[in-house]
Amino acid sequence: MATFISVPLKKSSDVDLVKPLSKFVTSSYPPGEEQTEYLRAVEELNKLRKSAVGRPLDKHESSLEILLRYYDQLCAIESKFPFTELCVTFTWKDAFDKGSLFGGSVKLALASVGYEKTCVLFNVGALASQIASEQNLDNDEGLKSAAKFYQLASGAFAQIKDTVLSSLNREPTMDISPETVGTLSQIMISQAQEVFVLKATADKMKDAIVAKLANQAADYYGDAFKQCQYKENLPKYFYFQEVLPVLAAKHCMMQASAELHQSILAKQKKKFGEEIARLQHATELVKTAASRYDEYVNVKDLSDKISRALTAAKKDNDFIYHDRVPEVKDLEHIGKASLVKATAVQTPLSQKFSDLFEKMVPMAVQNSVSAANARKSDTVNRLIGSMREATNLCNGVLASLNLPAALEDLSGDSVPQSILEKSRAIVQQGGLQSIEQLIRDLPELLTRNREILDESLKILDEEETTDNELRAKFNQRWSRTASGDLYKPLRAEGTNFRNILDKAVQADQVVKERYNAHCEMIALLCKPENELCAAIPSANPAKTLQGSEVVNVLRAQLAQLDEVKKEREVMEGEIKSVTFDMTTKFLNALAQDGAINEEVLTSSELDTRYGSYTQRVQQNLRRQEELLSQIQVSHQEFSTLKQSNSEANNREDVLKKLASAHDSYIEISCNIREGTKFYNDLTEILLKFQNKCSDIVFARKTERDELLKELQQSIAREPSAPSFNVPSYQSNTPASATTQQQQQPQAKPQPPARPPPPNITPQAASASVPVSAPMAPSGSNPPPVAPATGPSQAQGPPYPTYQGYPGYYQMPMGYNPYAYGQFNMPYMPYQAQGQAQYPGAHPAQQSYPYPQQPPQQQPYYPQQ
Repeated sequence: MATFISVPLKKSSDVDLVKPLSKFVTSSYPPGEEQTEYLRAVEELNKLRKSAVGRPLDKHESSLEILLRYYDQLCAIESKFPFTELCVTFTWKDAFDKGSLFGGSVKLALASVGYEKTCVLFNVGALASQIASEQNLDNDEGLKSAAKFYQLASGAFAQIKDTVLSSLNREPTMDISPETVGTLSQIMISQAQEVFVLKATADKMKDAIVAKLANQAADYYGDAFKQCQYKENLPKYFYFQEVLPVLAAKHCMMQASAELHQSILAKQKKKFGEEIARLQHATELVKTAASRYDEYVNVKDLSDKISRALTAAKKDNDFIYHDRVPEVKDLEHIGKASLVKATAVQTPLSQKFSDLFEKMVPMAVQNSVSAANARKSDTVNRLIGSMREATNLCNGVLASLNLPAALEDLSGDSVPQSILEKSRAIVQQGGLQSIEQLIRDLPELLTRNREILDESLKILDEEETTDNELRAKFNQRWSRTASGDLYKPLRAEGTNFRNILDKAVQADQVVKERYNAHCEMIALLCKPENELCAAIPSANPAKTLQGSEVVNVLRAQLAQLDEVKKEREVMEGEIKSVTFDMTTKFLNALAQDGAINEEVLTSSELDTRYGSYTQRVQQNLRRQEELLSQIQVSHQEFSTLKQSNSEANNREDVLKKLASAHDSYIEISCNIREGTKFYNDLTEILLKFQNKCSDIVFARKTERDELLKELQQSIAREPSAPSFNVPSYQSNTPASATTQQQQQPQAKPQPPARPPPPNITPQAASASVPVSAPMAPSGSNPPPVAPATGPSQAQGPPYPTYQGYPGYYQMPMGYNPYAYGQFNMPYMPYQAQGQAQYPGAHPAQQSYPYPQQPPQQQPYYPQQ
């Protein structure tokens, strides 16, 4: 259709990595085996750079593999060598600048490994685009390779766009500027989509799918053209001046192709006016491409195809249908379907990568960091341990004194204020209704998760069953990996999810039992104050305790003690959140002094970070000790004044149950909300698991179709004589015997004897065909009909017409790598009748809007 666009490589000047890196290794490591290993690794790194950027690269995957290995190695050693301090300078030329006679080409030299990484990644994208452009698009493997490399190139340029400014900390050359690489990424993804259009067309997919793919490709090319056109700095390059017309032409041609296939769909729906309108629009588009960009693209084949279709459509409509031809603006928009995505740059990019400096960390720094971490842990554990010990001591003293429960009720005939506050808190949170609603929602969430898991495993089972059937049918010819072996990790993961759900069910049951145990008191707390007061037994304690000074003093002391405990909780969180890294200080000390005084440096840093916390903890502990002493004295005086009786004891028991019911309500609410969050998070994870299963099943079905196609072709190439029906006048074999011969093609039949020339008159020629000849069964080749010219019949046996070559006849399934079972692209996950929809189709009613791409996290529910 048109020449695909490729990107030129950047060129780099030679850099000697051996001298500076070897100097760093010898100064940081003592002589020995480890130092020798690292020096050898430095030599290998220098050779790797020369192979990757120091010579012209062939447009082949092996050259790309070298580039990927070098990029992975740069990422691995970026944090292990101080390239800035070693003054290792990397120089690269602008890929698009042709230079001038006197000024030369634009280049940039930086002592930054981030700059080196960016330029190498640019060459990864450029070489991938060149390899993709060299692929043979007339076969399936070439189309797949081209799409893969274009997506890799797009991902490489997109990564540069996101990281170049932070990597360089200065203005980059124009070829690696965010605007330029962003445009290149869009061009590459456009070409990848076009490759899928070509593949879909070659595979004779449905016209509706091809139209959507082509329309999406046109949209991508339009975006790329706009980026080139409206960014002032891009057209200054001669490269982009050549690219612009190609992008514009491909935009027109992809849109025309989409209209062509959509017109076929309109014809199938008997919308003949729409068919003509779309073909006319497609004609205008190809005329535009031919008139403006003829030197860049060849539109003759597409133009001829559209022209023939338009001529036939107009003829049929003028003489038969007389359908009104609508305006182009009134036509329904063609949908879009994208099958491409920029390949994310995640190291290692090379499958053969092994870090040359995997163990490289300066021993002095490593030992110093380990010792510093041990000192830090000791300090943190000492501070937190002393605070927790004080909290346990405080709780034990209060429990022995029955505080603060003993102060909750002194009047004996009214609801204590603390109980009223607890009642209002429960009512504000929704009372029993909210908690019961949450409990009712749990089974539905559980069912949704079970359905997703069951559906995910079901599609694995179905594909595995099909694979086993084909393996049994073709035996050794079915050479691909068995689905049962391939799905073992997924099935193990599914088993793990099922165990998690079983544990969640048990946790739900525990929560429900706890709720049932306290629901009566919780319901009592939800009642109005007068009903609550009536439900609490009354008592008449000593009037001297009401408004007693000792009670007021004791309450004030307990409030102060609560403030002390809250202060400790805040300090514990602050102490845990303190983070610092001594590696930089140790490296600086090693570079300046040649040695590391770890104890002095670490102690100084710990005093700076934790000195203030140590003082605050000591003050807090002293304050608690004073308060506990005062509380013990006040409680002894309170106990001597308080008089106990049976009514007071009953009232105190009910008040304690109400207080316990409030605490249980808070705990149950938290547990149920935690369970709801757990199910929602698990739904997101299960949806990803379902997508993973769907993807691998789709890939396996594509692989299966390809293998079936290969087997089909190999069977067709096997030397075997096709079985034909023998005319009845040449053989006395009955029809049943002929049928048996046709059903056994492996038995090569003997050719029939040539019959003598029939001696018939022209008038009886028409009678030479036996009218009562038996008919072959349905599905076999039909018997031939003898022509009316009798004498010519004696030249040899007539050859009947039959549908297809025997090797291609009635295969189990037609080859279509885009088909997903009985479904057509775009892929829609399986949905049983009456079952709620899952992502992939827009649900009509969905009570729980789960996100498509949730964060990967392992929920923990319930908490013990």
